[in-house]
Amino acid sequence: MICSAGQNIFKTAQYAQHPSAAQSGVLHLMNQQTVDLYRAMSAQVSADSITRWLKEMIAIPSENPMADEARPGHREQEIGEYYLEQMCQLGLTVGSREAAPGRPNVFGTRAGRKDHPSLMLCGHLDTVPTEGYDEPYVPHEKDGRIYGRGSCDMKAGLACYLEVARLLQNAEVTLSGSLILCGVADEEWQMIGSREIGRNGPFADQCIIGEPSDLAVCPAHKGQYGFFIRTFGKAVHSSIPEQGENAIERMARVVNALSDYNEELATRDPHPLCGHGTYSPGVIRGGDLASAVPDFCELEIDRRILPSDLTGDVRKDIAQRLEPLKNQDPGFRYELSDPSWDIPANDLSVEAPVVQSLLNASTELSGQPETARSFPGATDAPNLKTPAVVCGPGALAQAHSLNEFVEIEQCVRATKMYLRAVVDLLA
Repeated sequence: MICSAGQNIFKTAQYAQHPSAAQSGVLHLMNQQTVDLYRAMSAQVSADSITRWLKEMIAIPSENPMADEARPGHREQEIGEYYLEQMCQLGLTVGSREAAPGRPNVFGTRAGRKDHPSLMLCGHLDTVPTEGYDEPYVPHEKDGRIYGRGSCDMKAGLACYLEVARLLQNAEVTLSGSLILCGVADEEWQMIGSREIGRNGPFADQCIIGEPSDLAVCPAHKGQYGFFIRTFGKAVHSSIPEQGENAIERMARVVNALSDYNEELATRDPHPLCGHGTYSPGVIRGGDLASAVPDFCELEIDRRILPSDLTGDVRKDIAQRLEPLKNQDPGFRYELSDPSWDIPANDLSVEAPVVQSLLNASTELSGQPETARSFPGATDAPNLKTPAVVCGPGALAQAHSLNEFVEIEQCVRATKMYLRAVVDLLA
């Protein structure tokens, strides 16, 4: 696929190294000229343009293959090609790199002066699977909403980014700092895309991730740390259970030993936005058939961690609760696996320029004072190695559902908020 002027859009883009932290510490107040520029561009935000891009992206299956091999219709390559072409048509310098075969990260840059701060607008290209969803890739509009898989999680955010680029192109704006659009692979599974960017760039001084937050400005979120607890026994025929050792019964003792863990976590010092950490037992497996005493059982747990939590301490918490079980059962033995999930928490200062810009924009648009909040889920943010805030159209209640939608008006407001951040930070 060839971009305009014959540029190969799969050429690997070259980006500067991560800027110094000092560059991101100042939010310049808009002078009257930039105020006028913002207002003029904001008045030109087109719901039709956003809607068109969103519908076209919904119609391109980009279902995450999860643990399976990537294949056409279950990967990011096709939508990555589409997004690259749209960015190219909007005058951005584009490039891509594969995080895995058929699973690219894609980039578009509107360059500014290298000695000025940069801003990244980042979002993931993949969606969750569609089993049970009736016509998930047939976008339709009804009552001011766009329906379809990925509509709010998070192709709406990606469409808003394109609208920002369109407005800048039409206004022929010269930015003092660089604007980077970034489409990321594999957010819905192991986040290999954002981890690749964290190793190889592009980096920016600050970043907005348009995950569905109902336009709440969320500079922090908990991390997700998960692993398996395994118990062991001795297999015998179930008609003589007294001669065996039941691994499932031992796992029941594990579950009981952890039953008040959340109560303990609630007594610890909370994070100002994220509150307290939590624990949840998620998946349990054990035994092969009813006529045998099981010799193995495993429980996968989910621990939502605060920015101040250390994963090593989480494992110590669990071990301290399980060690006493050996006193009750001399044959009791357990094992803690390597992490099955290890997504760090995100914690950007509320005073960060990009956070303040989004809060100011939201207050002006809503007419109500806005405060920073915590995003409920985990995101690509901490993997990018760029200070990031989550703020996007749509609600988590619709994400991953079988009737996913986003409000068009929220997309328009999100675009205006992103545009304000661009003007505040880069103009």
